[in-house]
Amino acid sequence: MLSADELKAVSEGEPVESAVHKKRTVVVAEDESVNRMDLVAMLEDNGYEVVGEAANGEEAVDLTRKFRPDIVCMDVKMPRMDGIAAAGVICDENIAPVVMLTAFSQPDLVRQATGAGAMAYVTKPYEESKLLPALEVAMGRFSEINDLLDNVETSENKLKETEEQLKKAEEKLKKAEDTLEERKLVDRAKGLLMDKADFSEQGAFRWIQKTSMDQRIPKKRLAMAIIAKYGDPKPSEVGE
Repeated sequence: MLSADELKAVSEGEPVESAVHKKRTVVVAEDESVNRMDLVAMLEDNGYEVVGEAANGEEAVDLTRKFRPDIVCMDVKMPRMDGIAAAGVICDENIAPVVMLTAFSQPDLVRQATGAGAMAYVTKPYEESKLLPALEVAMGRFSEINDLLDNVETSENKLKETEEQLKKAEEKLKKAEDTLEERKLVDRAKGLLMDKADFSEQGAFRWIQKTSMDQRIPKKRLAMAIIAKYGDPKPSEVGE
């Protein structure tokens, strides 16, 4: 059975073999250079490709926009823009999943990180047994959320398309009903002109058509005026 990476490679027209060796890309954001070096080494030792290293939140956002990595490892405490704010920008733009890195484990900090959109968090010191599963969980959640968003967008597009088709059908039906009503009124008016004004059938129709065009009066309205003038009187008028 093909793995998720192999299936993705096939769908994108790549050889299956390339997916097996394809590395996950990472942007690492950590202001302490020693910690950043250790983290980069740990990731590369485990088959990840670090495509960008940032020392502050602004750099992290810029590098994530540039490289669009599979995952971002983001320290919470950084200069210029802290990790939570940077994670919020990245998540709002839906570029990549973010794993927060922190030396603190206070519940309020965790709530802030998840509120900003972080998919997971890991406390320092970094350990492979904690970091690697967190990365996989974050990427899995990010993929599931985007699949859900795609499904919602597809459903909304189908609903919009159906609504537009229904609107067009209603407009066609209304037009057909108006045309039928106009035809009935014109036929009645034509009959009245033949009966009351000695028009021939063809002459009555031509008179209605020409008068409508010359006077710029809709045929339906003209027919109603003829019916009102030559039609049968109302019951209240008969007794007068």
